Amino acid sequence: MAPPTPSPLSKKSRVRVRVSSMFLQTPWCFLLFLSILSTKFSSSSSSSLTKFSYTQHCNSLIPKSISNGIKIDPLGFLQFQGGYFTGGENFLGQNSQSSFSLPKSIHFTTTNLYKTEIEGVLKVEANLDFRGGSLYAISGNRTAGRSLYNRRPRRIPRTFRRRGRLSLELEGFWSESTGKFCLIGSGFGYSKLGNSHDLSVVVKLNYPKISNISTSFVTGTVESLDAYDNSNYFDPISLLAFSQKTYEYTMISQAEKACSSVDGMNKSLSLESGMSICSRLWNLAGGGFKLEYDSSCSSRNCSPFGMSVGSLPTFMSMGGIQCGDKGRLHMYLGFSNSSYNGYSLPLAPESTLVGEGIWDGEKNRLCVVACRLMNFAGSLANTSVGDCTVRLVLGFPAILSIRERSSAVGHMWSDKNVNDSGYFEKISFRSLENRGTALPGLTYEYTEMDRVRESCGKNTVKKSRRRYPDGYSFGDMRFDMSVKNTQGKTAWGYSTPVAIGDRFYNSISVAVALSPESYERSFSVASSSDAEVQVLKSNHSLLNVSYMISFTLSRSFQWGGFSSSKMFSGSHIPIDISAEGIYDTETGVLCMVGCRSLGSNNSMDCGILINVQLSPLNPESEVHLKGTIKSTRGKRDPIYFEPLELSSNSIYTAQAEKSIWRMDLEITMVLISLTLACVFIGLQLFYMKKHPDVIPSMSLMMLVILTLWHMIPLVLNFEAFFLRDRNRDNVLLWSGGWLEANEVIVRVVTMVAFVLQFRLLQLTWSARLAEGSKKSFWAAEKKAVCLCLPLYLVGGLIAWFFRWKMYQVPLRKSRMFHHSRHSIWEDLRSYAGLVLDGFLVPQILLNFFGNSKDKALSPFFYVGTTVVRSLPHAYDAYRTREYIPHFNASYIYANPEGDYYSIAWDVIIPCGGLLFCILIYLQQRFGGTCILPMRFRQPSEYEKVPVVSG
Repeated sequence: MAPPTPSPLSKKSRVRVRVSSMFLQTPWCFLLFLSILSTKFSSSSSSSLTKFSYTQHCNSLIPKSISNGIKIDPLGFLQFQGGYFTGGENFLGQNSQSSFSLPKSIHFTTTNLYKTEIEGVLKVEANLDFRGGSLYAISGNRTAGRSLYNRRPRRIPRTFRRRGRLSLELEGFWSESTGKFCLIGSGFGYSKLGNSHDLSVVVKLNYPKISNISTSFVTGTVESLDAYDNSNYFDPISLLAFSQKTYEYTMISQAEKACSSVDGMNKSLSLESGMSICSRLWNLAGGGFKLEYDSSCSSRNCSPFGMSVGSLPTFMSMGGIQCGDKGRLHMYLGFSNSSYNGYSLPLAPESTLVGEGIWDGEKNRLCVVACRLMNFAGSLANTSVGDCTVRLVLGFPAILSIRERSSAVGHMWSDKNVNDSGYFEKISFRSLENRGTALPGLTYEYTEMDRVRESCGKNTVKKSRRRYPDGYSFGDMRFDMSVKNTQGKTAWGYSTPVAIGDRFYNSISVAVALSPESYERSFSVASSSDAEVQVLKSNHSLLNVSYMISFTLSRSFQWGGFSSSKMFSGSHIPIDISAEGIYDTETGVLCMVGCRSLGSNNSMDCGILINVQLSPLNPESEVHLKGTIKSTRGKRDPIYFEPLELSSNSIYTAQAEKSIWRMDLEITMVLISLTLACVFIGLQLFYMKKHPDVIPSMSLMMLVILTLWHMIPLVLNFEAFFLRDRNRDNVLLWSGGWLEANEVIVRVVTMVAFVLQFRLLQLTWSARLAEGSKKSFWAAEKKAVCLCLPLYLVGGLIAWFFRWKMYQVPLRKSRMFHHSRHSIWEDLRSYAGLVLDGFLVPQILLNFFGNSKDKALSPFFYVGTTVVRSLPHAYDAYRTREYIPHFNASYIYANPEGDYYSIAWDVIIPCGGLLFCILIYLQQRFGGTCILPMRFRQPSEYEKVPVVSG
């Protein structure tokens, strides 16, 4: 049930909201704004509802009554979703210039219900939305990085300009005895040109209190109250929706009779205790069903709607499924030539059946009686239900195989004589996907193991020390993939295990063991077929597996065997391959034979060989999943196809969990590093308090660099700086809130470090000003700055040049999740980290040019800060060996975008820091120029001693 939608504002009101948002900076302004807005809106809303008289437009249908103030809970009462409509073309019609169109749908939600002085008459306040028509794409449509466990590439959404929508706020009355609705109201709508209009309407509905199969639809009209020549006027809209009120079952006996007359169905599984047929069908409804017609349909009518042979629907979907007691239910069935992935088909009356049925617990079947919709040609408001001669039976197969992957199958037929009008031949149907939890008793029969043994027995891979998935985790056996043809064009897809041994993979990515015995047996010797037993007995590291491989090709993707692709109307062609074979847990090799549907007369091409080398659990650089899909047919065969190459960067569940643990560790490392920085700065402040005479000897440039280190994360968007991307891959968001919980702590500690460092800079600056008579400090500082700035600039240009040259070389296959080139900003951040690693350089130069031997820096400060800057490199060397390499989106500590990290840099930078610490120690002990050879040092000046006369 959809929650009530908020009352729509008029166009002027929405403008006021946007303009006034700038004044909501203080609480009193906010309260004042809300008060004014509520007054304005309530007055405008009230005036819009009373602009046209309810008595004038509705009193003849339902007399106006006065509410007695008793409010009724509207949830689950007088509402509907989905539905269908016609009319209102100037607002809800298709636009020839539009890039997209949405299926027509209606959403009616009661927001408030009140009893009135007339018994059986309720005052109703409701929202009514019409959606459908055109969308105009402005920008976007770029394919982004794929989620690790999403089936298809994640797409960056386009920016759309909304067209084809009416949103209405209504008020009126409903009669319980007649089921009549009459409401008036106002709202807004977007025309086909994309302009917003204020609307005034009257809505008349027929919504009986109790419905049955004959009255199971809500019908009605929506008419404009504006003048015909007004731009706000729209053509009358007639609507049709599925009732969601109390239902009376009247045809259960016919349904049970239909089930008893059906013979020849394969064994069907029973529902487990406590599981309703509704919950099972809800799992299947999103995927839909594929219709299969008998070969004799070329000469007979096979459509359940009496259509011509060329208009036979291809897909069926269930909608409005509502359950009663004792296994009874009612619903509607939509038919179309297109599959609405994850959505019910539109409730178009010319291609919809309405039915009720019951689950037969003895034969484990769903038995349904269905009726056609009639009299809708002129107006949907006149739609009625009749001709209830369609019968349907559905069951859940007990055995799956490479040729039978559907978790639900059935057929429908006509209960008429062959010569009667409306008769049609039996139609079989099956679910498009193996969706939902596996029912107890479900088994998989491996029927192609002889072919597997012949084709895969030759595949020998040398065993290594690498570890591969052991088959216990279905998540590790599932992978997204890219598919490349011989011309180099790429498509995206996914491979999902259907069964491993006797265990099944359900739609929620959870392995379902049918019984403890079968669970144990699935990893030793399965009992499905003799061929399978022979394969497994030869090597206990081999597991029998079954897969579903799916990918979508564009029509420009050159791949053989598309002689029947004309059945697909879109620009993309879905390809599904069912496969079964063996998996070697020691080598990570997955070898299978496969079958694909050719789309004509239910024929299949089973001459497919699939080889996949899974990536190891302990990956090395450049080691990823790869494989091939080949045709075993001759090149002259019309359904032969060129080989396809598979590749994937997916990671395993265990690796993801390890990465999450690493992220938690890195947050701890961040806190430790910041805390240590605070301690060392505090020790330097304490040292300066004890030795105030050395304060002017500290380098201001060094202190500025260190202050910026802590200030930048506070000035910039801290969240983006710290986490870099909130839309990282799904698997890395399983940290249980640890990331978010520590953001505040990190921010607070960073603030403390910044304040202490700024205090250090302020004390040094004040001391330097107080020592104005000593020009030597300022002169040495100026020389140090004049040398450092060109040094940093030249170093930055050199770093940029080498990075630029690296990108001119043809790129090898990118390492895991590190595909994109760095931007200039990212390169600048890395180089700034290198400058920060050498924070002691300005102090060394200041000591050198001033030939100072003042002990300006405490050993705790310069050694401790150097250790803090070196810790990330030591950790990076450890991380590279222990964790998934180059998973940049997950770096929190030792982020490659904040410094240079590699095997060489992880050695050079700590060693450089150690060298600088040694130089500072020598300078503060022997003088600033002691780092030079003796002959290059400045000569000592001797003080003249006055001569004392004799």
